[in-house]
Amino acid sequence: MISTNDLRTGVAIELDGEVYTVVEFMHVKPGKGSAFVRTKLKNAKTGSVLERTFNAGEKLPRAHLEKREMQFLYRSDDQYTLMDLETYEQLTVPQVQMGNAVNFLVENMNVNVLLFQGSLFGVEVQNSVELSVVETDPGLKGDTAAGGSKPAKLETGYVVKVPLFINPGDRIIVDTRSGNYLSRA
Repeated sequence: MISTNDLRTGVAIELDGEVYTVVEFMHVKPGKGSAFVRTKLKNAKTGSVLERTFNAGEKLPRAHLEKREMQFLYRSDDQYTLMDLETYEQLTVPQVQMGNAVNFLVENMNVNVLLFQGSLFGVEVQNSVELSVVETDPGLKGDTAAGGSKPAKLETGYVVKVPLFINPGDRIIVDTRSGNYLSRA
């Protein structure tokens, strides 16, 4: 069980026989009355978002997720093939269930697959990954006074804002939680 006071973004809970992850949460203490927690919950299977309000301190059942390390092998259309590093079994996952991880996956990268009661719940990548810049506009000399940025397309197809000194072929580190540029690799 988990208290609504302990809810955080990404926590998985069981509600009405379904598994939900917390997308947003806000503790509210009105001037009159008791405190409550306003949440946005995402259904693990359907992807639909539900807004729900709970009393402060209310107990909810926490979903027990099994975390298994797998390796991303390849992408075929909208299907991603992962291999279990212990049993060498392959698992094909539709793009919808991959979430934001598709923006940062390169072949042979290790990922954590979350399973709930034997069925796929989600895929997590590391907090930061090193990727190559495939395409970006050239930075103009003298444009750095304001500390500007420009869009850059990465090897995965994801577009991120980078500083003007980044060129095609450079390797950069990207934060997978926010999708922002961190540093040059």
